[in-house]
Amino acid sequence: MLEEALEHLVKGIVDHDGDVVVRHKTLRRGDLLEVRVHPDDLGRVIGRSGRTASALRTVMSALAGGKQVRVDIVDTDR
Repeated sequence: MLEEALEHLVKGIVDHDGDVVVRHKTLRRGDLLEVRVHPDDLGRVIGRSGRTASALRTVMSALAGGKQVRVDIVDTDR
């Protein structure tokens, strides 16, 4: 459920919505959601001073209902 919600939010922000991929991993410290977007859209997802990324993390934490959830925005150029 969290993956679909995050994917929906990110697709609303980016220009290349077909390149949005959200992967879910379960780790010892909680869940990890990795977001991969087109390199041209990376700045849009991070936002000025990281505000958009911070807002996405806040929304995902609220949707998680108390579970530990980490949202990482992965740079695909590396």
